[in-house]
Amino acid sequence: MGKLRIFLLIILVVISITACEKDDICVDGDTPLLIIRFYDNDNPGELKAVPNLRVAGLGQSFTVDTFADRTSSDSIAIPLRINEANTGFVLISDSADEDDLETGNIDTLTFEYNTLEIFISKACGYIANYDDLGELLTADSENWIQNIEIVTPLIQQQDSAHVKIYH
Repeated sequence: MGKLRIFLLIILVVISITACEKDDICVDGDTPLLIIRFYDNDNPGELKAVPNLRVAGLGQSFTVDTFADRTSSDSIAIPLRINEANTGFVLISDSADEDDLETGNIDTLTFEYNTLEIFISKACGYIANYDDLGELLTADSENWIQNIEIVTPLIQQQDSAHVKIYH
């Protein structure tokens, strides 16, 4: 009877050890943000901060939360929609409120792209990269954005600018 218990105990230990899986921790999986750098239209090689910049998703009642709202910045990182072929933004220069109304100069910019789903791992699942990036600036009588240049039409990393905006 003692040998049977030892045998069953050994089998139980072997089954327990072989049934364990390595813990999956995701360290590689993030969908990249769109990196925009702002430049001086009169001196294209010089970065130029946009004063009191505010960015909101088109049709959204809230601002993008990937950078501080109403700050002067020469670079921003903003998310693109993964389940759509385009994402629109309202970019506001000199943003301020007067009686709960926006008083800054508002430009509407839409980015078009193809979404590429990439499997990273079981722990991370899928991320999205974006290809064939294009832009459309809605023209108005007071556009503060003067020119837009797509630097990298394939967005798979966020270590350098994808888009240059001249103002």
